[in-house]
Amino acid sequence: MPTSPQADSPSPRHFTLPHLRWWICGLLFVGSTVNYIDRGTIAILAPHLGKLFNWSESDYGWIVFAFQISYAIMMPLSGSIIDWLGTRTGYALAMALWSVAAAAHALARGVLWFSVARFLLGTGEAGNFPASIKAVAEWFPRKERALATGIFNSGTNIGAVIAYPLVGWLLAAFGWQMAFIATGGLGLVAVVLWYALYGAPHTHPWITPSELADVEDPGPSESPGPKERISWLRIFSYRQAWGFAAGKFMTDAVWWFYLFWLPKYLTQARGMSMTTMEAAGSVPFITAMVGSVAGGWLSGALVARGWNLSRARKTAMAACAFCMPAGIVAVYAHSPWTALALISLATSAHQGWSANLFTLVSDIFPKQYVGSVVGIGGAAGALGGAIFARVAGHTLQFLHGYAPLFIIAGILHPLALAVIHLLIPRIEPLES
Repeated sequence: MPTSPQADSPSPRHFTLPHLRWWICGLLFVGSTVNYIDRGTIAILAPHLGKLFNWSESDYGWIVFAFQISYAIMMPLSGSIIDWLGTRTGYALAMALWSVAAAAHALARGVLWFSVARFLLGTGEAGNFPASIKAVAEWFPRKERALATGIFNSGTNIGAVIAYPLVGWLLAAFGWQMAFIATGGLGLVAVVLWYALYGAPHTHPWITPSELADVEDPGPSESPGPKERISWLRIFSYRQAWGFAAGKFMTDAVWWFYLFWLPKYLTQARGMSMTTMEAAGSVPFITAMVGSVAGGWLSGALVARGWNLSRARKTAMAACAFCMPAGIVAVYAHSPWTALALISLATSAHQGWSANLFTLVSDIFPKQYVGSVVGIGGAAGALGGAIFARVAGHTLQFLHGYAPLFIIAGILHPLALAVIHLLIPRIEPLES
């Protein structure tokens, strides 16, 4: 009996994109880039705005503090919201909020209203890392997560690099208000891209069957984990969560210091003009991009060579931590360019450290819990940054020097490494 033509004709093939998970990583990279352009705009404008509105060092410290405390409050909430809404919707809402808040800085005039705008910006930006780390856990097998985290996290450095010339040009051509409006508008473009292109692996129409199998295979040492939501109290019952939070609390403040105070340090302590600062200030963030990817690559390469996961992660983190005292040497260097090179080493090392620190969460906790755990750790990091902001403001207001701040920034990572090792002697998945 002859078969029908319909039975012989092949089924139509839908469009697929090989290595789709790395394109997803590219979306996370774009989100982090825009996140840091919006976050760093005020730091680049601070020398100009400080003169325009007659800010004291303490005033600027309060403005930074407003962002940090909002970030600290919203980080655990953002993680839980993203676990509840899902990565696609949760990240889109966070991105839209921070973009509107960034543009709203243009309406501010005094310290109070700039602080309000920063508070709202922190509320939205707190969703960036919980969503990104959760997306990496959803899309990447364990052996690739540190590298994927390093790649998307390098967007924070690219954002800072782009922000210096972009904000400087907008300030010179259109004024400080347009600098905030234009950079905030970039985020709204990123929202559209994200919502149009992102999806979970099992529902994404462009994923190939072979890649889906790789992504959803938990591997020999990774349990899929339970489906119920985890409470904060239960998270705090794990010393691994305390170890991650302690690492964030102790070391995130260093990154905030370089992000928010480097432009002022280069203009005040090193005598650079605004034009020179706008060019030179991006250098530490260019090197930080390299450090972010290299730090993630290093631990992954050690795992590929047969090292166990715990030894590989901690070795990479130690290599980064013991580069951080370069910042102490920088503040005493005679040449501003030598100081800039040493600061660049420190920012690079911090981002390599950060890529591995973030990856600990997906190494240890089930995927369903990643957003919540990262949120709590991010809150601890922002709280540390808020404390550092007040310390920096008062130190510069009354001691008129940056040396104490660079010394603190240089020793925190080695101390944090010891604390993490004490609380997480071995990095391995929790038993279900």
